[in-house]
This record gives sequence, structure tokens and C-alpha cells, in this order.
Amino acid sequence: MPQPITYRQAIEELETILRALETDSVDVDDLTARVQRSAELIRLCKQKLRSAESAIDQVFENLDEEDDSDELEEE
Repeated sequence: MPQPITYRQAIEELETILRALETDSVDVDDLTARVQRSAELIRLCKQKLRSAESAIDQVFENLDEEDDSDELEEE
């Protein structure tokens, strides 16, 4: 089973595809495959960003809850 691709790897692959498209070095027959791969990579990046955002939000919520409970204990 292949290793899951990291966010950095996905971005680097997207940049490589973009450079190839910008220089017209992509054969027309390969264009559809590259566009489809780009869409997959963009979806993966969006998913990873949403996951990171959710994890960060949870950390801040936990900190807020700790602060609230500390304030109640002080009273």
C-alpha cells in the first residue's frame, strides 16, 4: 500500500504540473490526466487544511475551557 501523500508533496506536484502546462510541454493526450490529477491534489490539500483547522480550533476550545474552569476555581 502506498504511503499517504503529504500536503507539501501535493503542492510540489501541483507546481510541477502547472509549470508543465505553462510551458506547453504537456501533450494534448496527457492533458486530461494532468487536469484530473490536479483536481485530486487540490481536493487532498483542501481536506488536509480543513483537518488542520479543525484540530487547531479544538486546541483553542480546550484552552478556553481550561481558562474558564481556572476562573471558577479562583472564585
